[in-house]
Amino acid sequence: MHQSSSSTERVVKASNDECAEQPDHAMVIVTSASLQTQGMAMVLARAMQEQGVQLSIMLCDKAGDLAIDGYQSLQTLAPKGMKPEGLLQKIIDGGADVTVCALYLPNSIYQEQDLRKNVRVAQPADMAQLMRNKHIKVFTF
Repeated sequence: MHQSSSSTERVVKASNDECAEQPDHAMVIVTSASLQTQGMAMVLARAMQEQGVQLSIMLCDKAGDLAIDGYQSLQTLAPKGMKPEGLLQKIIDGGADVTVCALYLPNSIYQEQDLRKNVRVAQPADMAQLMRNKHIKVFTF
């Protein structure tokens, strides 16, 4: 057990050393309908934000529902009883740029006025530019 902890510590230290060279902007794209996948995406995005990374998050398909004001997942996630939309709100409050993909609203029952405060509709050209930027790491869930 101690060796595993020591190995983990070495990996974390090496990772921290590399962080100095890592971009300070990340793009997180979430399309999964899976509650656990949405939750993990928000947990990791929030952790990056807390480490000083500027976030751009784009939600599409069922994950777009997280951006709807008043949306509530049917279940909470263990071990902390959290919901992805609750973490998303913390991320928004922390200053992240959060969008729904351009296809989400026209293919859902929602309108732009249904979106949470500070969530907007993504412009494909702008998103493509972010995705192409070699200084921005892109994560998909």
